[in-house]
Amino acid sequence: MKVLELKNLVKIYNDSEVKVKAVDGVNLSFAKGEFAAIVGPSGSGKTTLLNLIGGLDSATEGEIVVDGTNIATLSPSKLIDFRLRNIGFVFQAYNLIPVLTAKENVEFIMELQGAKRTLRDERAMELLNAVGLGDRANSRPSKMSGGQQQRVAVARALASKPKFVLADEPTANLDSKSTETLLDIMEKLNKEEGITFIFSTHDQRVVKKAHRVITVEDGHVVSDEKK
Repeated sequence: MKVLELKNLVKIYNDSEVKVKAVDGVNLSFAKGEFAAIVGPSGSGKTTLLNLIGGLDSATEGEIVVDGTNIATLSPSKLIDFRLRNIGFVFQAYNLIPVLTAKENVEFIMELQGAKRTLRDERAMELLNAVGLGDRANSRPSKMSGGQQQRVAVARALASKPKFVLADEPTANLDSKSTETLLDIMEKLNKEEGITFIFSTHDQRVVKKAHRVITVEDGHVVSDEKK
């Protein structure tokens, strides 16, 4: 079952002197349960591609179809709501809310969705236990290591039960042990719960774990290999 389709996707950036095609005619689809990495050199378009998929940037041309909805046609307010309910994000910089505990950070998305407190409590603890941090539920980000913060970010990304999770360089700020732990957790969630993960990465440790590797250069997909 396809959870995501990109059709003739183009993103052009204009400045005063030049026009840059950051994404140039990309056609891709992703099935439920994929564990895919988008790779390429700096400036290749991989992060732009991820931002387009997540509705964080708007396409110049083409379609981004998530579970039958072309998000490129949604109004800004409808896009925010759609993103909230359908797409999970894990960022390089963690992006946790510093004044909230780990549990409150995970609950935050569900609170925005209007979920009842009992459901939020149960789901947040279920996810923190899944990422090995049930005992740190009441800790704030400043009291956790980078690896622990990123694991909280993974739990938060899954809180809304999204169609897929986008992870932009999620291991860039982590040491080898934290990276291995994080990747093992995401791979386990991928296998056991059928959660689709799409990474943008330079990290060969992520590439080795991925079941599909998509290489982009100059805004084009130059290879798409399944292991």
